[in-house]
Formats: sequence, structure tokens, C-alpha cells
Amino acid sequence: MHPLLIEGLSDAVGFVGGALVGYWASVLLGLDIFGQGYGAGQLAGIALVGAGGGGGLQLARRWRSARSRSARRKKGDE
Repeated sequence: MHPLLIEGLSDAVGFVGGALVGYWASVLLGLDIFGQGYGAGQLAGIALVGAGGGGGLQLARRWRSARSRSARRKKGDE
């Protein structure tokens, strides 16, 4: 598989997965991100979704980095 395709797909999956985790965390905390207006609850929920997306993206990049280090180590062992 092409490295850029792996990069794009892993970034997308990490971001969307993290955003969903942030969304469900906001639901569990009783924060309605789709509520009327921009109150404190809505803004806190939106911040959780954003933080979750960013965290998921960082996890995807760390996974990719560890994967490439492992592949280079394997290549060096041969």
C-alpha cells in the first residue's frame, strides 16, 4: 500500500475516532453540543470534540511512527 494512502487513512480514522470519543464523553457529561445558542455547555462539548479529534490524530501519527521504526528495525535484521 502506498505510504501517502496509509498516512491519509490513518489520520482520518484517528481524527474521526477521537472526535467520536469526545462527542460521547460530552454526551455522558450532559453537554449538548447541538443545543440552542452558544452557552457554556455547548462550548465545553465542542471543545471536548475538538480535543478528542486532535488526540486521535496524534495517536494515529504515533502508531504510524512506531510502525515505520519497527519496519526499519526488521529491515536491518535481514
